[in-house]
Amino acid sequence: MNRLVHGTSLALTLAVIWYLLSGHTEALLLGLGCGSAATITWLALRMDLIDHEGHPLHLTFRAPLFWVWLMWEIIKANGQVIKIILDPKLPINPRRFRVPASQKTDIGKVIYANSITLTPGTICLDVTESDLDIHALTADGELGLKSGEMDRLVTRLEGDS
Repeated sequence: MNRLVHGTSLALTLAVIWYLLSGHTEALLLGLGCGSAATITWLALRMDLIDHEGHPLHLTFRAPLFWVWLMWEIIKANGQVIKIILDPKLPINPRRFRVPASQKTDIGKVIYANSITLTPGTICLDVTESDLDIHALTADGELGLKSGEMDRLVTRLEGDS
């Protein structure tokens, strides 16, 4: 996609966010909000900041399904962590390991690392070109990540970037 499409999308996104956060419907304030969105978009275009990864339009339609899956994983992991905390023996088995990252773009790797960190009981410590350094609270957390399901889903979300 070219700069014009990304610029237009950014301007519309900024205007919608401004409206949703402000809630103002007076003509003057709507004009100032649109002017602010246009100015920010113009500055971002002049500074060459709008690109495929800075404003990832290619994720627009694939992201909602991934978010639903990730929310479910976060809920399940919360339940597991709650069980561990409430158990008087505190059955944790902390471990550090590496998992391969099959994503081709930086944004894909960031989404993968952040998805791991958002899931309770696991955290991404480092991202390299080919893998991620992970800390998990339990062996189940390690097995879940080593199964590769999250990696495959993030790679699918990333698409043919």
